[in-house]
Amino acid sequence: MVVAFLLAGSGLTPVDPDSPSTERIEDLYWFIGFWAAIVGLSVAIPLVLFTVRYRSRGRSRTIEGPQVHGSTRLEIAWTAVPVVILLIISIFTFYKLPGITPDAAAGEDVTKIRVEGRQFYWQYRYPNGAIAIDKLRAPADRLVELQITAPESDVIHSYWAPDLFPKLDAIPGRVNTRRFRGKEGTYHGQCVEFCGIQHAEMLSEIELVPPAEFESWVAEEARRQETGDSDLGAQEFNGVCAKCHGAQGQGLIGPGLTAATVSNAALVTDIVRNGRGKMPDVGTGWDDRQMKALTDYLGQRFKAGTSGG
Repeated sequence: MVVAFLLAGSGLTPVDPDSPSTERIEDLYWFIGFWAAIVGLSVAIPLVLFTVRYRSRGRSRTIEGPQVHGSTRLEIAWTAVPVVILLIISIFTFYKLPGITPDAAAGEDVTKIRVEGRQFYWQYRYPNGAIAIDKLRAPADRLVELQITAPESDVIHSYWAPDLFPKLDAIPGRVNTRRFRGKEGTYHGQCVEFCGIQHAEMLSEIELVPPAEFESWVAEEARRQETGDSDLGAQEFNGVCAKCHGAQGQGLIGPGLTAATVSNAALVTDIVRNGRGKMPDVGTGWDDRQMKALTDYLGQRFKAGTSGG
């Protein structure tokens, strides 16, 4: 208990699990940690005792110490015991591993969401065509399958929400899947693969809501995005543009934004989709609906003669 308290105070323990997947990961952490502590103490304690017991006590360097010969029983013990410990750990690990990726129950609906890692944001695409930036909304207590990838022109990212599931890489051109089932609540994640100068800004938020509320929201969101009255443009600016150009367009690692620079929708579309200079093609694959949402929002935010306030 003392060791557990010290580890918790130092931030070296897993976060409180909120899904069956992370509960099993926590079980593995403590089980393996227990045996690691036993092995560590079994080496450290005799080492200290032998150092004290057989120290030179002021004898001359030319005087040989006691001649200790080998012990067959001891050598067998320190070979057999580690083998048994490794066997115990292996059995427990293989027992816990399958449940880290849950399977669907008979007749259970699986909510599938595409997750795209891009410099420096997460884009979520729902089966009905709705899109979200950086914030994922999904049903609680229902199996959710994340199809995690990145565009061919991007770099490797890694998607992780410690409370819900283990990390999984978003590899350009490849789709990796991660399933989880979580409790209602809001969770936070971070890209854990260094992906560029604004890597630290690549945060994610996952909100798990009751299934009925999710179904209503995702249907309404898809409708609003089709009619152009959603906040998709604001999501794109805050999640994609502002991380490099600043929330007020003042310029951080990218140039500042003004009404003059964003008023040409065709130019903005070309730069966002294809990149320019040091700016990556952050909007590669964006459809016309997404681009219109962004250019309309930029036009409203950066009006002629005003800043981006």
